Amino acid sequence: MKGRLAFMPEPRKIEFREYDLPEPEPGAILVKVIRANVCGSELHIWQGHHPLKRAVLGHEFVGQVLKMGSGVTTDYAGNSLKEGDRVVAPYYLTCMKCRACRRGNFHLCENAYKFWTADPDMWPHFHGAFSTHYYIHPNQYVFKVPDAVPDVVAASANCAITQVYFGIDKINLTAGEKVVIQGAGGLGLNSIAVAKERGATVIVVEGIKLRLDMARKFGADYLIDMNEFDTPEKRTKQVLEITDGWGADVGVEVTGVPAAFSEGVHYLRPGGRYVVMGNVSPELTTSFAPGLVVRKTIQVQGIVRYDPWYLWWTLKFLEANIQKYPFDKLLDDEFTLDNVMEALDKSSNRQVTRATIKC
Repeated sequence: MKGRLAFMPEPRKIEFREYDLPEPEPGAILVKVIRANVCGSELHIWQGHHPLKRAVLGHEFVGQVLKMGSGVTTDYAGNSLKEGDRVVAPYYLTCMKCRACRRGNFHLCENAYKFWTADPDMWPHFHGAFSTHYYIHPNQYVFKVPDAVPDVVAASANCAITQVYFGIDKINLTAGEKVVIQGAGGLGLNSIAVAKERGATVIVVEGIKLRLDMARKFGADYLIDMNEFDTPEKRTKQVLEITDGWGADVGVEVTGVPAAFSEGVHYLRPGGRYVVMGNVSPELTTSFAPGLVVRKTIQVQGIVRYDPWYLWWTLKFLEANIQKYPFDKLLDDEFTLDNVMEALDKSSNRQVTRATIKC
């Protein structure tokens, strides 16, 4: 049997390729991709604003176990696993041996992208999720999807939701605090749900009406429309008015826009905390006054990827709150694998909040 995948040899170019399906080695799993989403990271890669310049795109997905290598009987949470089960997996490896892993920083594994960056001609070929199949390696965590979590929600678990769950956990958002979330795309909307469940008051800054409407449905307490408050000074003034002139306790940047960082620190109170997750392109810069961080004693926390066990915690979070938040509405446009370029372009132009590819 053969599988098919979408390979990006360079930004804004797609080649469709076919390969024989690999036989999983001991400890590995071959899955059939059910659906894969277009994440913000894909857009940075697609536009050429990312260290990764060629890859089998797609990393946020849900799949069905097709074949398991010898020794695989459970997922990484101890749940029994069999062919036909739905699973999600972090899109990176944790080698357990590198300098980062030896320090317990699994999300910073030096070999995280060993296969994602590989040419698909390299076995086992199916390195990304914009494919009919995906290969889960022996050193790659995998978790069974709870029955209560539908495909359309599970597909977002292994990046968008878990990413913000991890970031908000690391910045230690607590009940009673006020948080400003910059951006109401997939990461931002999921941030609202995580923050609300922690008992925080949520302020969202966004300029796209569709996303503002979704932020309201997710329970945002205050919305700052960038069309109405059309300068950083006006938006900062609005945040200060909401927070009694003090500033927010926590800021969450999930826009991917460098200028959002230099603006966001103005939103924070003295001693505030700021988690930055959206800006992943090292070559994109913004003008910034570092003295503002010093004078306000702001803690800035950059976050890339997440410790892999957080994916299981996210699945349980979704299972517990599936009826409370409209997670199933986050994917607002569906494409086929043949139309992956259209999905990427429409997402880049912000014509959709989050596109999904049904493989």
